[in-house]
Amino acid sequence: MMMTDQQPAGSQEFRSGFVCFVGRPNAGKSTLTNALVGSKIAITSSKPQTTRHAVRGVLHRADGQLIIIDTPGLSKPRSLLQQRLNDLVRSTWSEVDVVALVFPADEHIGPGDVYLATQLAELAKPPTLVAIVTKTDLVSPERLTKHLLRVARLQDDLAITLAHILPCSARSGSQVGEVADVLLSLMPPGPDYYPDGEITDEPDETLVAELIREAALEEVRDELPHSIAVEVDEMMLRDGRPADRPLVDIFASMIVERDSQRGIMVGHAGERIKRIGVRARRQIRALLGTQVHLDLRVKVVKDWQRDAKQLNRLGF
Repeated sequence: MMMTDQQPAGSQEFRSGFVCFVGRPNAGKSTLTNALVGSKIAITSSKPQTTRHAVRGVLHRADGQLIIIDTPGLSKPRSLLQQRLNDLVRSTWSEVDVVALVFPADEHIGPGDVYLATQLAELAKPPTLVAIVTKTDLVSPERLTKHLLRVARLQDDLAITLAHILPCSARSGSQVGEVADVLLSLMPPGPDYYPDGEITDEPDETLVAELIREAALEEVRDELPHSIAVEVDEMMLRDGRPADRPLVDIFASMIVERDSQRGIMVGHAGERIKRIGVRARRQIRALLGTQVHLDLRVKVVKDWQRDAKQLNRLGF
């Protein structure tokens, strides 16, 4: 089911612009970003606060270019870090052509969703709004229909206008192409902002740090997801390697807030940090296209989430 208008037939004008994905934590924003771009540029996890900065992904097509900004989930701030993430989300709203509210199909619309939609509606110059209902592969057709109708009712309940309501499944690929079609149709005529083939403006060091954090999040489960940050201390091609067999040396630190958390990250006899390294190396190798030597350590920085100086140093 797709509730949308159609793009005018015969329109061949090159369009380009920016869309921001916003929603509750774990709504599927990063997974959808990766699916649209066609490559992994944003880490995904079932843990909250997975995305911690605005990740830009670029979709290149013959008829246009779509720049997708995946933002952190907006939530009640319990630390200076979360407050800064919320500020980042709000500042992004004024910089884009379209804001896409992302609602997971397997969860009811809650107060957080309503609050987010209300905040957007109250902007002095609200952007074009669309709704994207994700994770459609996880629900029955009947439940999906009810969910889509509930999203549509938000327009009357909150006095907002949704240009489109789009269901999709990023994991299965169902209707992802249709989402791209509609988002691009909402963009103004414009230039190529990014060269062909460039799918993100994230530096390799940032992507590598995020892949390490993703591996750590999967290993520690629910023990301390909020407390982990990752910093790439050094990253360089190793000298003396054959040209057809390059090797990248990466020295990185996983940062936690307390000594007890360091023990959790290292694990018994170092087994957990080894597993994190194996998982991260596999993803980094795919990203860089080269063999990787990863030297991974754990550093304790007391209460870094509440320390403005440390947040600045870590890029938040």
